[in-house]
Amino acid sequence: MRVSSGVADAFDLLGLEARFDLTPERVRAAYLARAGAVHPDAVPGGEDGAAAALNAAKTAVSDPETRANLLLARLGGASSDVSRALPDGFLMKMMEAREGMEEAASRRDGAAIERWRGWAERERDGHIARVGALLEAARLGKPTGVGLSEVRQELNAWRYIERMLEQIGEL
Repeated sequence: MRVSSGVADAFDLLGLEARFDLTPERVRAAYLARAGAVHPDAVPGGEDGAAAALNAAKTAVSDPETRANLLLARLGGASSDVSRALPDGFLMKMMEAREGMEEAASRRDGAAIERWRGWAERERDGHIARVGALLEAARLGKPTGVGLSEVRQELNAWRYIERMLEQIGEL
């Protein structure tokens, strides 16, 4: 996940507090509150760039994974290009899960594939919850005993699980 400099200030462009727990309704309301002021058709001599930047900001902040990456970048954490670290034991767990998923796929066992989908969704939800809690603690300046590297690890694991879910969807 790359966070371009054009979208790095997405929260500021939308006038939103930089936090993970934003609802889609809150993002949409912030976008609409700003959209009229930058729309090229509504502003005489207006530039398309401001509207495009606002649209890009809305898209970025609307996606929870991208939003988490933006927040981590704002806090000074490493991008996935810099750190590919994963939580302890994660790779072994994923190797076992992939083996089970591939076995179910080779047998064309729809019920087993659905069990693996459910497992992956629960795993993803756990990583999302941990990312949210770690980012909220960082935002509030509360010590958690972990640093931004742990947020990166959880985000990397989240991305890994998302890829697994995409592959299950293709079965």
